[in-house]
Amino acid sequence: MQTEQAARLVHNALMQNTTFPDSLSRQFTLEQAYDVQFELLKQREAAAETHAGWKVGLTSKAMQQQQGVPEPCMGHLMVDGHFTSPCKFEFDTLMAPGFENELCLRLGQPLVGEVSFDKALNAIEAVAPAIEVIEKRGVFAADLPLAFAGNSQQRAFVTGDFHPMSTGTDLAEIEVEVSVNGVSQERAIGAEVLGSPVNSVVWLAQMLARYGRSLKPGDLIMSGSFTKQYPVEKGDRVCAVFSQFGRVEIEFG
Repeated sequence: MQTEQAARLVHNALMQNTTFPDSLSRQFTLEQAYDVQFELLKQREAAAETHAGWKVGLTSKAMQQQQGVPEPCMGHLMVDGHFTSPCKFEFDTLMAPGFENELCLRLGQPLVGEVSFDKALNAIEAVAPAIEVIEKRGVFAADLPLAFAGNSQQRAFVTGDFHPMSTGTDLAEIEVEVSVNGVSQERAIGAEVLGSPVNSVVWLAQMLARYGRSLKPGDLIMSGSFTKQYPVEKGDRVCAVFSQFGRVEIEFG
């Protein structure tokens, strides 16, 4: 199947909130899947959507074990999918939704190709507490290339206030506490994310370079979840509180 045609089918499924058509099943290698995802981004921009940045997924052992995938992945973020906490989503408009607890990093400097940890760290201008809202259109590991082509489950991202990145802040030591309907579920620290959320930026810069792309000032990067992925049910209220950075709250009404 041609890349443009595949991306159009993915785009239609996202717009119509349906599962991906069977004609896309097991059609790609992982390399081809990202070609489809970048073509999807091109089609979304042609439809007047604005690119906001990138997500890095499957960064923690908890997520990799839960999804049955041993390596990170990436997806793109759109401005229309960015919401400010606290906010409410209409549950019935989402497809098998869930959420992940992470940091949103805003870059102040460009990054191209292989970069050091320190260079990636120095490029981070600001940090916000965040939750990614995901949608499941199939079993992630059952057809990994299709999941990546379909933008790696990305639906939306919700952020709290952005805080200037301080030289004394170690993102590996940031702790999150996750609650659902007022009941604490778990705690985790940033070291769960590839050793540090900064390493998500390092990985992303290198991965994008393989496709002739780079990170730009102003790009937002969702670091990858500190915790496992949580499903949500209608009426759920979720909250993630990050040390130093504050809280994010979503209601699925």
